[in-house]
Amino acid sequence: MPGSKHAALNYRLVASSTNYHLLEVELLTGRHHQIRCQLASMGCPIKGDLKYGAERSNPDGSISLHAFHVTFEHPVSHITVDVRAPLPQDSLWQSFKDTASQL
Repeated sequence: MPGSKHAALNYRLVASSTNYHLLEVELLTGRHHQIRCQLASMGCPIKGDLKYGAERSNPDGSISLHAFHVTFEHPVSHITVDVRAPLPQDSLWQSFKDTASQL
């Protein structure tokens, strides 16, 4: 689009259930709402994300987007920081628990 900034990511399908897909996303750029916007534009809005095309909200108003593994270089010490977070206790996330643990 004219005037828009470049945004790039890689993704892969990790698992699927009857109604949902678990994707692993690697950001190549860091634009605001990038994952939400790019997935919605390809017809795959994030569960609960009304702003970007989900049909209904999650009961708690959240969206089903979770940063379970983030790696970055600390800006001062230049040490690699590696952070992993457990999956939310939500039943949808837990249904993918075995698959996600292999990532």
